[in-house]
Amino acid sequence: MELRHLRYFVAVAETGHFTRAAEQLGISQPPLSQQIQRLEHEIGTPLLKRLTRGVELTEAGKVLYDDAQTIIKLTDAALERTRAVARGINGTLRIGFATSTAFNPQVFALLHRFRDKYPGIVLEPQEKDMAGLMTAMGEGALDAAFIRLPCERSKDFSFKVLDIEEMMVALPKKHPLSQEKEVRLAALRHDTLITFPRDLSPGLYDAVTQACEDAGFTPRYGQQCPQITSSLSMVATGFGYALVPASLSKIDETNVRCLPLAGQTLTTQIALAWRRTDNCKAALHLVGLL
Repeated sequence: MELRHLRYFVAVAETGHFTRAAEQLGISQPPLSQQIQRLEHEIGTPLLKRLTRGVELTEAGKVLYDDAQTIIKLTDAALERTRAVARGINGTLRIGFATSTAFNPQVFALLHRFRDKYPGIVLEPQEKDMAGLMTAMGEGALDAAFIRLPCERSKDFSFKVLDIEEMMVALPKKHPLSQEKEVRLAALRHDTLITFPRDLSPGLYDAVTQACEDAGFTPRYGQQCPQITSSLSMVATGFGYALVPASLSKIDETNVRCLPLAGQTLTTQIALAWRRTDNCKAALHLVGLL
């Protein structure tokens, strides 16, 4: 039995006539009659009563008609869902976030636009450090990722810059400089710098170190935090200062003040990265919104 046999049978049952069913299906009447006869032979019972002016269903035909309708509807729905996934309007998008990129308003805005335009796509977010994101992208475990530049492996993927964030100085509220409008990095040469392990984001780590050296001193490294975001908690408890992206200054931490850097510009770029080849359509739709 083939699916087309069921479609032929349903068409005859609904029209009550071989000739009208053949016209509806776009085939000639004799082959249609032959296919219905083959279907009846395979099942082993008549499905239609041949009348002078048409046909009507037998009891067995009525049972098959109900089930055939269900089978055809399920098949059509399965095909449409499959095609929708192939077109990138349904399915899932596995999206990665480097630490702290999710706080950036441009990232929020892009994801809102994506959700509004492609409501049938389910986002599967994953937060990882930069090394973890690049590995997951390379292995195909992620379709796209919001990363921070500079990134040593960014050349392995296609990417587009979404936003450029200034880095700010996060100080304990009781720090003597916390009431200033801006802070020169050199003024913190004797303070302890709270940072994160270099392998989490080598590019950003090196940029922070270089900024201190450009200000004329080698930073005094202190407590390391597992993530950039957790450095604010360490600042709040008085362990030292931290250099953080401006979007993190929006986090409500009453014992921390984030101030602009004076006389020096230190920035970090947020970019959307995706594989150059073997991309799912949903990822390319997200890129297209940029």
